[in-house]
Amino acid sequence: MEDKKNKAVCFGEVLWDIFPGEQKRMGGAPFNVAYHLSRMGVGVNMISSVGDDQLGHDLLQKMKNWKIPTEHIQISTEYPTSTVVASMDENNDAHYDIVENVAWDFIDMTQADQEILNEADALVFGTLAARSEKSKNTLFQLLEIGSYNVFDINLREPYYEVSMIKDLLHKAHLAKFNKAELRMMLDFLGKTYTNEEDSIHYLQDQFDLPEIIVSKGSKGALYAYKDDFYLYPTIPVTIKDTVGSGDSFLAGFLSKKLEKGSSVHETMLQAVSLGAFITSQEGACPEYTLEDFNRFKSEHPVSVLS
Repeated sequence: MEDKKNKAVCFGEVLWDIFPGEQKRMGGAPFNVAYHLSRMGVGVNMISSVGDDQLGHDLLQKMKNWKIPTEHIQISTEYPTSTVVASMDENNDAHYDIVENVAWDFIDMTQADQEILNEADALVFGTLAARSEKSKNTLFQLLEIGSYNVFDINLREPYYEVSMIKDLLHKAHLAKFNKAELRMMLDFLGKTYTNEEDSIHYLQDQFDLPEIIVSKGSKGALYAYKDDFYLYPTIPVTIKDTVGSGDSFLAGFLSKKLEKGSSVHETMLQAVSLGAFITSQEGACPEYTLEDFNRFKSEHPVSVLS
């Protein structure tokens, strides 16, 4: 298993999503990224915490079944494994109750975590795990070690503070927004939105942030590296489930970005292809092989828009 290429570390929430009338599904944005990186053949570790309870044991067993290392998942005897209770409204839209005071709210800083990060090519994190003082402090210590810090914004009301997002952006080398999050960030900063290019340049200047991704739903995805902008289209598929599609997009992007010699075209092609592939299936972490994905990719060619 350790012969996988590169190494990435994902920090934050691992949990069970509980949907009405369904079995529980394993999730959490950083874990979803870890899952898909592993499927892409990237060596990955997850830094998180679960409770010493049945849900925690089930979660660890699931990771082992998927051949994702569990050595850096802490086991808490004080706090329970995280659950997110999903409910559906009259429009069939999902709403989530992200239970607080769970194990990943209290992730300790360990020597072992520092060591794997010293060997890693990327550290992936979001805002949700920084909602508690304990895990936030651990995250900021890890960010001082990370050589390539990847911030997947993933705003979840009411679990974020603007000052904290700004601090995290200052520590990031790459930040990923969706369209709504980009507008929200500009509002937070008191900046009037004019167009995407102006908005991205503004954020790059404000936070000394060379790389920005904006996922635009049906209008594709934009990647900016300094003054260069690359727009790629969404691959048309029959949508089964959009949960976790942004996480799979990011995993696809990183799986090529961390591969020496990969071009921007190869990197963005992998990103939009994996995002579409997962959207065409049910669940954020469906069972699939790299061969399954490569077959889908070969059947759905993509050309750059600009």
